[in-house]
Amino acid sequence: MRRIIEGMPDLPAFVTNDRLDALAANPLGRALFAPMFADPTRSPNTARFAFLDPASRRFYVDRERVTRDAVGVLRVAAGKNPHDPELIRLRGELSTRSEEFRSFWGARDVHVFRQGVKRFRHPVVGELELDHESMLLPGDDRLSVVVYGAAPGSAATDALTLLASWSATAGREKRLDAPSG
Repeated sequence: MRRIIEGMPDLPAFVTNDRLDALAANPLGRALFAPMFADPTRSPNTARFAFLDPASRRFYVDRERVTRDAVGVLRVAAGKNPHDPELIRLRGELSTRSEEFRSFWGARDVHVFRQGVKRFRHPVVGELELDHESMLLPGDDRLSVVVYGAAPGSAATDALTLLASWSATAGREKRLDAPSG
């Protein structure tokens, strides 16, 4: 899957599991979700970012939709595998640290968007409106490929081009700063 998503350089893409862990991302996916990938001490997780990171309040224009969707995805995962220790740990962390999560989880509402439009407020390129597709991988309904795209000729297309350039420059600077050995 990594080769496939990296073969889509003009579209932000990543692979996620049913706990919303970002398992792999192409460079543009990492650039778009830079605030979620910012903490090198934690593995990136959409639910953890949305509920616990103050940066998510600026990043997601429609944050309530994102958080409700995250709860829906986690509810489906809990229904399929109620004894998953990682999911139990994540639910515990979110429940103890977020009143909002506790409220949404207690509502027992399953609200999942696999496609549609999502809006972001990116710290580098500003506001973006992107089409969103989440596709379950054949043979493993616990993994999805998530891809974002912009309408041709739109401001979001220009923003993604700028973001790709920023990402390439940031990546090159990191390689130049790496100790030689």
